Amino acid sequence: MLYVVTGAVGILLLVGLWTPVAGSLLAILASGVAILHPADPWTWILLGTLGAALALLGPGAWSVDAHLFGWKRVELPDRKS
Repeated sequence: MLYVVTGAVGILLLVGLWTPVAGSLLAILASGVAILHPADPWTWILLGTLGAALALLGPGAWSVDAHLFGWKRVELPDRKS
């Protein structure tokens, strides 16, 4: 069951649908698996880190989220001395 949910979250991240939610869910699931199965936690720690990074970065320009809600782009102003 856990692998089915992780696979569904991976598909959501692949197409870019609900990226912040799916990335957060991946980080939580991977952290739980890394704690519950301590024999080989490094793969799950890597997946959890990638999920958290994707949740913080958000969807890209070609994602489904960008087409549905618009691509959010942060413009930083130039620093004037």
